[in-house]
Amino acid sequence: MPSFFFKAVSPDGESVEEYREAPDEQALIRSLQAEGYLPIRVLPAGSTSLRWLTMRRFGRPRISQKDIGLFTRELATLLSAGLPLDRSLAILTELTEDHAQLNGLTSQVLEMVKGGAPLSAALEAQTGVFSRFYLNMIRAGEAGGGLEDVLERLSDYIERSKEIRDTVVTAMIYPAILVTMAVFSLLGLLTFVVPQFTEMFASAGQELPLPTQIVVAIADGLQSYWWALLALTVVVVSYMRHQLADSARRYVWDRRFLRLPVVGDLIRKVEVANFSRTLGTLLRNGVSLLIALSIVKETLGNLVMAEAVGVSADRLKEGQDMTGPISESGLFPKMAVQMIKLGEETGRLEEMLDRVAAAYDKEIKMAIQRMLALLEPILIVGLGLLIGGIIASILMAIMSVNDLAF
Repeated sequence: MPSFFFKAVSPDGESVEEYREAPDEQALIRSLQAEGYLPIRVLPAGSTSLRWLTMRRFGRPRISQKDIGLFTRELATLLSAGLPLDRSLAILTELTEDHAQLNGLTSQVLEMVKGGAPLSAALEAQTGVFSRFYLNMIRAGEAGGGLEDVLERLSDYIERSKEIRDTVVTAMIYPAILVTMAVFSLLGLLTFVVPQFTEMFASAGQELPLPTQIVVAIADGLQSYWWALLALTVVVVSYMRHQLADSARRYVWDRRFLRLPVVGDLIRKVEVANFSRTLGTLLRNGVSLLIALSIVKETLGNLVMAEAVGVSADRLKEGQDMTGPISESGLFPKMAVQMIKLGEETGRLEEMLDRVAAAYDKEIKMAIQRMLALLEPILIVGLGLLIGGIIASILMAIMSVNDLAF
């Protein structure tokens, strides 16, 4: 009897990955459903694809934020049209037939909803796909009876967050290409062009100028010890990944990042915009301030700023205001702190948080533009100086050889 590898969700919502024998795939699926499991994927044991190895390694479907945004927007549209939740999910499974991962996720959620589970529980069962922020927003919508409104706001939130990320990524494309071309140009000159002149210089019998000696030495080093450079790169990358994987070490690095001249200010603005937008969205949908702060703390990427939010939540439990610890930390810009404090005092906290998020979204775009305005000429001039220096050193050696010949 053939053996199959399957991944399924158990009746208690746990993800299960096992091998089992069955006459065929359909028989195994029926058997799993009879036992109360929700099959996600079934594959012959001998043909487990690399995609499945990746899914097993990370324990979750490969669903991007763009996919989640699409799922959220379309579900909100269908619910706003008056369709019931199960019917809306069924239509979504038809609309996502050309997207295997998203279609599989929607089908799993539909089966759980048909079984009587609330949408929040069905989404939470998709381990690692939906954030705590997303799930709490859905729970708030279910409790308040306004699920479609919550989904609309979630969709807007995801789109705004994606827009900021896309702005950063797009802005870094040209510098990344420039740096890559610079590296390859320098490597090409040092490993192919310079060695062509080395024999000619050696046969001339004259001591080469110092700049040429330096360039030749670098070229010889790259040819002889390129593996050491590669190994050093791997060691450095592995070291940084190890450092950032541990929370205590990452905290130290996050504090160092905040102290960087230009990058640190950009990190603060990104985190403030994320903090304000997330907190405002949660509060607007009925989540209490204390719970919202604990959720926001987990959404921040910088652990130092997340710690300040955690202290704020602790102080709030003691009956103090929220903005005190944030202001004392010195990490949040004064303008943002004052606007949040004003909103807290006047009872318009959600409105002020939205204004802070919008203001710092603009600040982020301007900061990125300023960074690029500085980075691009620095890269171009630096590349020109390096290549020009190499060419000048070669010309100096050629001139010295010609002088010797005459």
